[in-house]
Amino acid sequence: MIFTTLLWSIAGVVTRQLEAARSFEVTFWRSGFNALALLVLLSWLRGPAQILRTIRDGGRIIWLSGLCWAVMYTSFMVALTLTSVANVLVTMALGPLITALLARFTLGHRLPARTWGAIALAGAGIAWMYGQQLSGDSRHLLGTVVALAVPVSAAVNWTLLQSRRDDPGSDMLPAVLIGATLSALVTLPLAWPFQASAHDLGLLALLGSVQLAIPCLIAVSLARVLPAAEMSLLGLLEVIFGVTWAWLGAGETPEASVLVGGLLVLAALAGNEWLGMRRRLCA
Repeated sequence: MIFTTLLWSIAGVVTRQLEAARSFEVTFWRSGFNALALLVLLSWLRGPAQILRTIRDGGRIIWLSGLCWAVMYTSFMVALTLTSVANVLVTMALGPLITALLARFTLGHRLPARTWGAIALAGAGIAWMYGQQLSGDSRHLLGTVVALAVPVSAAVNWTLLQSRRDDPGSDMLPAVLIGATLSALVTLPLAWPFQASAHDLGLLALLGSVQLAIPCLIAVSLARVLPAAEMSLLGLLEVIFGVTWAWLGAGETPEASVLVGGLLVLAALAGNEWLGMRRRLCA
C-alpha cells in the first residue's frame, strides 16, 4: 500500500515537467492513456468478454461509479493547472471524513465522537487554508475549489461501493475504465487544438499507466487483505510524498497557510484512524 501511495504521489511533480500541454489537454491525454492501460490490464486479468458482460449487467450503480471516477480524474488534473500541488493534495485529504459524513446520512452508519471531532478539526484546517487565499491570487482559490470535487466524488463513489459490498457477484472494477473513458471523451473538445509535445505525451502516458492504472488495480487487490482503516491511514502518505516531490523536483515550496491547514487535516485523520484501530484492538 505504501508503494501504491508512492505511485499516486508523482502526479504533481510530473505535471510540472510538461512543456506545452495545459489544462484540459493534460486531462484528456492522462485519462486516455489510463483507459488504454486499464483496457489492456483488465483484458489480461479478466478477458474482454467478462469486462463487456460486467459493464452491460452492472446496472445504474456501475455507471454512477464510473461518473464519479470521471469527475475525480478531471477535477484533479484541472486543479493542478490552477494551484499548487500542496493545495490540491491537502484538499483531497478530506475524502475519508466526507465519506464518513455521507455514509452517516445515506447508509445510516453511526459516527463515534472521535470522528465528529476529527471532522471539526479538519474543517478548521481547510477553513484556515481557504481564508488565507481569499486575499491572494484568485486562481489558487479557484484551483482549491475545483480540487474539492475530488474528495466529494470519492465519498459518493465509496458510498456506492458500500451499498454493493454484500453482493458477492458484484464487480465494480470496470467502473474505473468507464470513468477514464468518460473523462477523456468529455475533455476532448476542450483540449483541441492539441499542443502537447512528444516529451509531454511520454510523461502523460506515464501518468495514465504507472501513476493511475497500475496502482488502482493494486489497491483494489489490497482491499481484500488490508482493513479499510489501515488503507485510509496509509493513503495519507500521498499528501506527504506529493508535496515533497513537488518541493524537491519542481521547486514548489508550499505556503505557510497550506502547511498549517494541511497539518490540521492530517492530524485529524491520523488521530481518528489511530483511535479507531486502538479501540478495535482493545476490544
